[in-house]
Amino acid sequence: MNITQHPELLQRLAASYALGTLRGGARRRFETLAREHAAVRAAALVWQTHWSGLAELQPGTTPDPAVWLRIQNLVQADQAQHRMELARAQAASASGWWRSLRWWRGAAAAGALATVAAVLVGWQAHGGLQAATSAQIAALQQQLQATPQIQYVAVLADDQAAASMLVTFDPKNQKLVLQRVGGFQEGDDKSLQLWALPPAGGPRSLGVLGQDKLLTLTAAEQEVKQVPTLAISLEPKGGVPSEGGPTGPVLFKGALIQRML
Repeated sequence: MNITQHPELLQRLAASYALGTLRGGARRRFETLAREHAAVRAAALVWQTHWSGLAELQPGTTPDPAVWLRIQNLVQADQAQHRMELARAQAASASGWWRSLRWWRGAAAAGALATVAAVLVGWQAHGGLQAATSAQIAALQQQLQATPQIQYVAVLADDQAAASMLVTFDPKNQKLVLQRVGGFQEGDDKSLQLWALPPAGGPRSLGVLGQDKLLTLTAAEQEVKQVPTLAISLEPKGGVPSEGGPTGPVLFKGALIQRML
């Protein structure tokens, strides 16, 4: 019998084979058919993928003793069924006994019983699996919320085109992050001050920098959006008011580029 012409039977046998409940001669005959028919191999691979995915997602749990008793009873019933089918097979002709559709259905039914028993173990942990999955999704959502969404980048350089400051802006979290990449260090009585240079109007202060290598300033997107250039000036300690603009020399300057996400 060509089981590829019986899709439902093929799926039941493939599921039992992938789970390991199709044993003995039935398993060997299924493997022979898998070598000969691509459709049989494909069905076995699909079910192996299904079962492996279930095993990966399911958290470890200790089954109830009653579950083991039910599994033992089902396995014994499976063995008894197997012995009965073997006795019937021995009474049939050697050339045609295994081609019987009735025999294949019996083997598939026995495998299905053991399949159901194995699924019962996994089903008992279903509630815990759902809770663990929900917790993982919530944790991933929190991580995504906390992940910076950098949309603006600038490299500020001196008049020799040497990079001195890397600036990134995350409008979602309203964070300007500045990283010193050059060797410049202002004196204790001086401060560096960051300025936005808009297309029209005077410079606007975005904040006074500390002396750390990595600095963070808070800024709204409207303060940065459509600003073509950023600049850093050297000012008295604590900086100067924004309205008057820079009073000291502009040390670093660079174009602010919006990333096209």
